[in-house]
Amino acid sequence: MLLLAKLFGILTMIWFYLTGKKLGEPPIKWAVIGLVGYWITWWLADLLILGPLSAAKISNTALVFVITQIPAVLAVLAAVFIRKKLISSTENSEE
Repeated sequence: MLLLAKLFGILTMIWFYLTGKKLGEPPIKWAVIGLVGYWITWWLADLLILGPLSAAKISNTALVFVITQIPAVLAVLAAVFIRKKLISSTENSEE
C-alpha cells in the first residue's frame, strides 16, 4: 500500500518541477515545496485518520485497501491546493 503513496509523491515532485520550469520559477524549489507539502499531509493523515481506522478489525480486504489509500488521496489534494497557491502568488507578483 505504501508503494502507491511513494509513487504519488514522486509524481507530485515531477509535476511541481515541470510547473515551476514552465512558469520561469526555480524548478527545484517548486519540487521541494510540492514534495514537502505532500509528505506532511500524508504523514498527518496517516497518523490522525489511518491510525484510528486501522484499530478497527476490518476483514474485507477491498475495504482495507481503500482505507489505507486515504492518506495518499488527501496528500494529492493538498498538493493540488499548494500548486494553485504557488501559481496564484506567481501571477500576482508579475503584476
